[in-house]
Amino acid sequence: MARVRYFAAAEEMAGRAEEHRDEPTLGHLRAALVSERPGLGGILPRCAVLVGGARVDDDTPLGADDLVDVLPPFAGG
Repeated sequence: MARVRYFAAAEEMAGRAEEHRDEPTLGHLRAALVSERPGLGGILPRCAVLVGGARVDDDTPLGADDLVDVLPPFAGG
């Protein structure tokens, strides 16, 4: 299962800091998160979603050892 970590507003909307998920691809993960947690639907499209520290396409497979970070846009300087 991939480990998903949520930061800032994404953590607030997800209701947790992290969880383990078993979706086969990043696209499936995105769809499942929006379906299960509608609050994420408003910010997830604007979030940087990194797999192993890199931006990847939605068709990227997710493995048991993958780390997925959901980072909302940050403001400030």
